Amino acid sequence: KVDRPQGIKYLGFGFYFDTRAHQYKAKPHAKSVAKFKQRMKELTRRSWGVSNSYKVSKLNQLIRGWINYFRIGSMKKLCKELDARIRTRMRMCIWKFWKTPHNRAKNLMKLGVHKDTAKVMAYAGKRIARVCQTMTINFAINKERLTRLGLVSMLDYYTERCVTC
Repeated sequence: KVDRPQGIKYLGFGFYFDTRAHQYKAKPHAKSVAKFKQRMKELTRRSWGVSNSYKVSKLNQLIRGWINYFRIGSMKKLCKELDARIRTRMRMCIWKFWKTPHNRAKNLMKLGVHKDTAKVMAYAGKRIARVCQTMTINFAINKERLTRLGLVSMLDYYTERCVTC
């Protein structure tokens, strides 16, 4: 195919012009990113009846494989966005795993949330996605806790492995 570099997809990579370096650089193509998001969404379905540790191990395999393949590309900002999305999806899985409002309130209090706030969050109804994006849940199930659960941070792994950082 003969085209401008912005219009080419080659082995999952797209290309863009870096104005600071005055040259073209590689990055994951939009279709590759969409495919990754779809696979990540499949692995973090709330209705999938496996343990959260199994979900984390499968997510880690996906993240490591994807980063190792695309490490020659520039994607620090993309990794940051995808990392936040993965953590939100894992929070939703954990929230769903707690099942009842009573258990949710009890577990939030164990994680350091005030009693009244925990009860308000726990009895919020079936709006799982909305609840898991609040500051309270982000405080309770933060990045460090998810790391202790075994989840690999996409941004940290990329900065370790990348060739062009």
